[in-house]
Amino acid sequence: MSQADELLANNVEYAAAFPAGHLDVAPSRRLAVITCMDSRLDVFGLLGLELGEAHVIRNAGGIVSDDVIRSLAISQRLLGTTEIIVIQHTDCGMLKVTDDGFRATLLKASGVAPTFAIESFTDLDGNVRQSLERLRKSPFLIAPDAVRGFVCDVDLGVLREVD
Repeated sequence: MSQADELLANNVEYAAAFPAGHLDVAPSRRLAVITCMDSRLDVFGLLGLELGEAHVIRNAGGIVSDDVIRSLAISQRLLGTTEIIVIQHTDCGMLKVTDDGFRATLLKASGVAPTFAIESFTDLDGNVRQSLERLRKSPFLIAPDAVRGFVCDVDLGVLREVD
């Protein structure tokens, strides 16, 4: 059985227990969370969130990229979110690569140099601060002071705020 087949079987059980009723497309907590795609991060469990309460935007490293800004602009201006939190984490894969090294890997494997930014980093707290700064300076977002950043210890499940 393929992974997709197994997951579809899991969905049958999930759908059978799914609570009836429609949730509003606008998150009830008016919150957007930007975080890493790392499979060890259970964002809803980590923050005690339920379905329908927050937008969760994930990518490699939890980087505030142009596409994250695009998603947040839609989240805020069309769907009413007003607060943003950034969660990056210990033992992140983006701490273990370099932009030039990964770019060379992709070029060698595909014959094409990527046009997208890799955005690796070596300073976890510094990268959270950089992400917060990008959010605060974006002309497309509202409430630039309603952004906070955190580091999650993936071994303990504990959040630590970054000043």
